[in-house]
Amino acid sequence: MTKNAFFKVATLLLAVGLLPQTPVWGENQLGARGGEAAPNRRQEWLVPTQDQITPSRAVLFRPAGKGPFRLAVIAHASTQNRLARAQMPQPEYQALAAALVARGFAVLVPQRLGHGKTGGPYLEDQEGCDNAEYAMSARSTAEAITAALSFMRTQAFIRKDASVIVGHSAGGWGALALADQSPKSISSIVVFAPGRGGRKDDRANNICAPEKLIAAAKEFGEDAKVPVTWLVAENDSYFPPEFSKKMADSFIEAGDDKVDFQVLPPFGKEGHWLAEAGEGAMMESIFASAAGLNVQAPVVQGASAKKR
Repeated sequence: MTKNAFFKVATLLLAVGLLPQTPVWGENQLGARGGEAAPNRRQEWLVPTQDQITPSRAVLFRPAGKGPFRLAVIAHASTQNRLARAQMPQPEYQALAAALVARGFAVLVPQRLGHGKTGGPYLEDQEGCDNAEYAMSARSTAEAITAALSFMRTQAFIRKDASVIVGHSAGGWGALALADQSPKSISSIVVFAPGRGGRKDDRANNICAPEKLIAAAKEFGEDAKVPVTWLVAENDSYFPPEFSKKMADSFIEAGDDKVDFQVLPPFGKEGHWLAEAGEGAMMESIFASAAGLNVQAPVVQGASAKKR
């Protein structure tokens, strides 16, 4: 079932009263699932998604103390391959998370709908290759990020302002769709090789409808307000530096945007996986200079990320 068909069926069922108007998991079922453990007070959580019946399985890391802490949400990569998505392990990005915890952040890594043990419908499908709907896919990912972000801001130990979104690949692509938020709400976006449709037919530097990716990046940049740090490894074969620079330039040209584009040294055999497997020292260096990440904005009670 396509994403559009899923929404049509869900709307019809809601209209005739066969689906609940509120999520059936119940507020008392969301939140922490068990105790804390090493590293960095690791704890499993359930957080909301766009789906009425399927919460996201997430991992939370946080510093010592009661907070309130600024929140960082890490958005993971994805794939169009249904079997690969179903087998995807719980993302943790431990080096990224540790570097953020060291800077005083609580870090949530939610597994989005259609992936691994979260399961449920895959709402961020790009709808093919040649006619890919990249902007639509990114906005669905952004909605998933926002659902998790908004829920965590209801927790007493989380600040309601100055959050940071860190995205990898498809997760980074969705993060760019949130660049139009208020910098008081989201102070920084850090993306590692953002995009979708890379390595078409498993061939290096072969991208589905590349002109559509560039056009969508321009669309996201039109109303962008949040500083963006855009990173790509020199040996990334999904969205190589030359192409990534074209996307970043398109994003910048659409408006008066603050984008720091950086090509990082080669990483292993495939630079696209730097965000997942990179060392802590590199992550710490990246976050030390990321625009907007180290601001200490005043706590704004009641502020939350705008839902898209």
